[in-house]
Amino acid sequence: QVQLVESGGGLVQPGGSLRLSCAASGFTLDYYHIGWFRQAPGKEREGVSGISNNGGSTTYADSVKGRFTISRDNAKNTVYLQMNSLKPEDTAVYHCAAVGLLTPITTVHTMCASYTEGIFDYWGQGTQVTVSS
Repeated sequence: QVQLVESGGGLVQPGGSLRLSCAASGFTLDYYHIGWFRQAPGKEREGVSGISNNGGSTTYADSVKGRFTISRDNAKNTVYLQMNSLKPEDTAVYHCAAVGLLTPITTVHTMCASYTEGIFDYWGQGTQVTVSS
C-alpha cells in the first residue's frame, strides 16, 4: 500500500520540542521532494518546510526559521521535522506530502502553490501538535 504516515505529534508546553516523522511505504522517497504543511482550525494551510530528494536543499517559513529543522534518511525512507522552542501559535495538524523530481521545492510559497494545484503525488493524514501550558 502506497502511503505516507506522520507520527510524533502530541501535547507540549511552550518552549518544548517535538520531532515529527514522515514515513513512506510502498514507494521510495529517493525520487521525491518532501514538504511539511500545517493547518490550524479556521486557518488556511501553511507551508512549514521543504527538503529536496537528496537533502541538499531546504526551505523554511519565516515563522519557523531558526526553530525547526527538516532532515531525511532515505535509507529509512523517512523525513523528519525537529521542532524546538515551540509556541502556542505552532498548534496545528501537521502533514507531509511528496512531490516528484520535476517539481523542485524552492520556497514554501511555491511549495504551497504546487500543493494547491494538486501537483503533489502523496500526502499523509497528519499528526496533531498542541502547544499549551
